[in-house]
This record gives sequence, structure tokens and C-alpha cells, in this order.
Amino acid sequence: MESSTQEKNLPASPRRLQKARQDGQVPRAKDLSNLAVLGGGMVVLLALLPWGYERLRQAMRLSFSFDQDSIRHPEVILQQLSLALGEALMFFLPLGVTVALVVALSQIAVGSFAWSAKPLVPELSKIGLISGFKRLFSRQQFFEVLKLLGITVLLAIVASVFVSTHLVEFGTLLLRPLESSLSQLGRWFMVGVGGLLAVVLLVALIDVPLQQYLHRHRLKMSLKEVKDEHKETEGNPQLKGKLRQRQREIAQGNSVTRVPAADLVVMNPTHYAVALKYDEKTMAAPHVIAKGADLIALRIRDVAQEHQVPVLQSPMLARALYAHTEIDQQVPAALFTAVAQVLAYVYRLRAALRGEGPMPGEPPQPEVPAELDPHRGRAPHPSNA
Repeated sequence: MESSTQEKNLPASPRRLQKARQDGQVPRAKDLSNLAVLGGGMVVLLALLPWGYERLRQAMRLSFSFDQDSIRHPEVILQQLSLALGEALMFFLPLGVTVALVVALSQIAVGSFAWSAKPLVPELSKIGLISGFKRLFSRQQFFEVLKLLGITVLLAIVASVFVSTHLVEFGTLLLRPLESSLSQLGRWFMVGVGGLLAVVLLVALIDVPLQQYLHRHRLKMSLKEVKDEHKETEGNPQLKGKLRQRQREIAQGNSVTRVPAADLVVMNPTHYAVALKYDEKTMAAPHVIAKGADLIALRIRDVAQEHQVPVLQSPMLARALYAHTEIDQQVPAALFTAVAQVLAYVYRLRAALRGEGPMPGEPPQPEVPAELDPHRGRAPHPSNA
């Protein structure tokens, strides 16, 4: 059973993918970069060629310009060389910057770009004979070998077709005038580069989704890793339960100060205590304003007695209210009748103490639905008898 849970056959979670990106692990499509360099470079070169030709001609003119003054003063030659270098850079710098920008945009477009310095940190675990063999015979290397074989076959086919269809023209190239030969070579060069770009484009269209698949395959997770990540993200259920219990205890302890405003305290008789308040003008049903167990229950009882708040012993009702209500919430509908009975008794008792009616009889024993009693099925505690 343990071995089956260790099989990494589950897809990577969004959190794992995000962490991998932060560590610099992203799918890298090298052939897309090659296509951006070759294709972008050719487009920029063709666009800058007329202007670049004039720049290079000017640089060469400055480089090969000598006179008597240049010979007598060598620093003049250095100035001319600096000017020639500046003219050349005015052509090559825009070309290089544009190609670099095209490559960066292409990598960003397919999600192969991440800001991370972690790949620069050396990892000793990757250095070793065994780890080297694992990488050599990995799924990644297998697809890389297949890809290189495919590129080689495609280039061989394109080259053979091109040579076989232009073999006669190659033989007559030396018989043509120089300008015609150079023009023909330029056209062949463009055709050859176009064929190369077509091959690289085809390979890039296959390589981009392939690298994304391999990247997600490397990040697959086992069932144990998914559970551990869920615990880290959502928190350990046991710790969260203890934290919620502690928060409830703190809230219950703080609610003792509200007991003087209660109309009634229901007890069990020492284990649970719930303080109820009902205002027909602002409340649709009685609300729980304080509750507690054990020591807090005893504290609620003492505060209620100090402030002459009636305390009624009703074990089942106290347990049900404690288990199924929270502070500042109204009592459940299933307990409306039981709570109404004890409140009616308290109102008659207060009226009798004011001389407005006879004293009520014995306190009521309200009926509580058995399914609401958290102690249902347990042996009765001696204090609850």
C-alpha cells in the first residue's frame, strides 16, 4: 500500500507549478529560441540592409583612408579606426538588441521565462556518475535524441531536394558575369535560409508542447505529496481543530462578562451553562450571549447569582444548547418550544416577586429532541441525575 502511494501519477498542483517557477524550473523550448534568432535576425537584417550597407561602406572607407598627415600623426589613424568602429556598431547593435528582444518575447509567450537566481546555485546532488547516467537515459534525453534525428533527416531531405533541382545552374554559375553570379548566390542563400527556417518552425511547433508535457511530467506528484501539500496549505486538521477549540474557550471565557444582561441561565448542573436573552423588539428568537463548560460554567453560575439572574437546572436542554449554538446566535428552531417554556417560567417568577401574580410551581422540565442531546446513548453522569 505504501509503495502505491509513492507512485507519482498525479498531475502537479498549481502550488507545485508556482514553486517550480520560483525555483527557475520552466519548460524551455530551445528550438523556439533558434527560430527566433534565425527568423528574427533575417527579418531585421533585411530591414536594416540598405541602411547598414551604407554604414559599413562608410566604415570601410574610413578604415582604408590614409594620407601624409595620417602617417606623420598616428593618433589620427586611431581616431579613424574609432569612427569606423562606431559606424559598424551603429549597425550591429540594433540588430543584436532587436534579436534579443524577439527571443525574450518568444520565451515569455510560451511561459519559458522566470525571474530566479536559484539555477545559478551549484547543486552537489547533480554531480555524480549515477545521477549523470539517470539524466543520460531519462525521458527528456530520449525525446531530445528523437528530435535531433528528425531535424537531421528533414535537413538532409531539404538539402538533397535543393541540390538536385539546381545542379545544372551550379555548373553554369562560373560562366556568368560577376554581378549576375552574386545576385544568383543571394537568391539561393535566401531560398536555403527559408528552407532552414521552415524546418526549424516545424520542429518548434512540435517541441513547444512537448517540452511543456515533459515539464509537467517531471513535476508529477504522489498521493503522499498531495496530502502533505494540502496540510501545508490548509493546515493540519488536528492543529486547526485544537486552535478552533482554544478560540472557542477564549470566546466563552470572555462572554462571562455578559451574563448580568441575561434573562436566564440554564445549567447541567455543573458541567454546562448557557445564558439566554430575549428581546421581542430586536430579536426574532432567544439568543445565546454566554456559554461555557466545567470551570467556565461554574463562573457563569456565580456571576448570575451575584446579579440575581435566574439559574434553572435543565440537563438535557443545557447540553443541547451548548452543543448546537454559538455565542450571539439564536437558538435552533427545534429548541424553540423548550426555551419558551423555561422563559415563560422565569417571566412568571419575576412577576410574582414584583407582586403582580402568584408564585409559579415547580420549574418545568422541557422536552428536548433526543437527537439534539450530545450525550445520547452515553451512561448518565451522577451530577446529571
